[in-house]
Amino acid sequence: MKKAVSYLALMSMIFGFMAFSCSSKEITSAKLYIQQKRYDKAFNVLQEELKKNPNSDEGYKLLGDVYGFKGDFKKMVEAYDKSLSISKRFEKEIKLAKNAKWAENFNKGAAYYNRATHQHSADSSKMFYHKAIDAFKNAIVCLPDSAKSYEYEAYAYFNAGEPDSAIAPLKEVVKRAPSEEIYVRLGEIILQQGQNHMQKFYETKNKQDSLTAIKYYRDAVKVLEEGKQKFPNDPNILNDLAAAYVSAKMLDTAMKAFEEGVKRDPGNKNYHYNYGVLLLGAKKYQEAVNQFEEALKIDPNYENALYNIGITYIKWGMAIRDKAVSEGKEDDLSYQEKFRAALPYIEKYLELKPDDGAIWDALGKIYANLGETEKSKEAFKKADQYK
Repeated sequence: MKKAVSYLALMSMIFGFMAFSCSSKEITSAKLYIQQKRYDKAFNVLQEELKKNPNSDEGYKLLGDVYGFKGDFKKMVEAYDKSLSISKRFEKEIKLAKNAKWAENFNKGAAYYNRATHQHSADSSKMFYHKAIDAFKNAIVCLPDSAKSYEYEAYAYFNAGEPDSAIAPLKEVVKRAPSEEIYVRLGEIILQQGQNHMQKFYETKNKQDSLTAIKYYRDAVKVLEEGKQKFPNDPNILNDLAAAYVSAKMLDTAMKAFEEGVKRDPGNKNYHYNYGVLLLGAKKYQEAVNQFEEALKIDPNYENALYNIGITYIKWGMAIRDKAVSEGKEDDLSYQEKFRAALPYIEKYLELKPDDGAIWDALGKIYANLGETEKSKEAFKKADQYK
């Protein structure tokens, strides 16, 4: 038995010696230099190692460590991936290293982001946001599947006043961690960019600005349609999608989509509301009123529906009035019926939101068209107060 034990001990020593002797002098030197933080020296001896042994999994792993310490995260990942393509021997250590460098960069980005929010100068704030962006981009290199890195990169761009640059990282977020909030944020940014270009077109009359605006609107439709598929009852996604359809001049598509939504889910106030908005945009006033009323049956205090049914009656009344004037029928006061119909909805809305200047302005127009001058003046005064 002693002889067998001695034999096993001897074999263990031999294998241990063999394992130790497998490390080349370059690998041993590189490890020592890394411990001493002499990364340039470590880099040089690792280059010698990889010339001699192009399939050195440990050589590439250590090279990745060196690149990581030097802050070149792209080359770090390339070296780690090369090591893993040769063998999986260092897979656990590489995973830990990538996670550590991701955390280091993400935390650095978060620190810069917070500093940016506390700056008094817009230039200083923007500088720190861009430092945060660089750090979040490095975090993404380390762990490309981390949705948080893309999300905070996008927010930094947005707060730096560069919303267009926030679009691409937010699209990466919806691929990895879709949520109602992210779809709404992305859709609204794209929609706003379209509106900015359309406003530019109105000012410059440059057709290219109009074409660019339409491109953004259609991109917003695509994003929000995808969001609607995943979160079919989210009111903000539905509201923004309706607006995107109208802006993209896709009214027929929009009407069909929301009409189907109403039929499929008649108890959903958001579908009724958005279908009503589209009908209002198409100047189908009675049909719009019908949809807003259906929404109010479900939720009598639904602010958006109260507001828009009032606006529908106002626009309807103005259309009747303008038609009468164009036909030389200035004495025809039948349009006032629609303004009176708007009153209870506008008044109820103001009970819920008494500080809304725009709706006080609408109330002033109602009273003006009804010939109630004093009430009109008072409403306009309130509008000025709250604006």
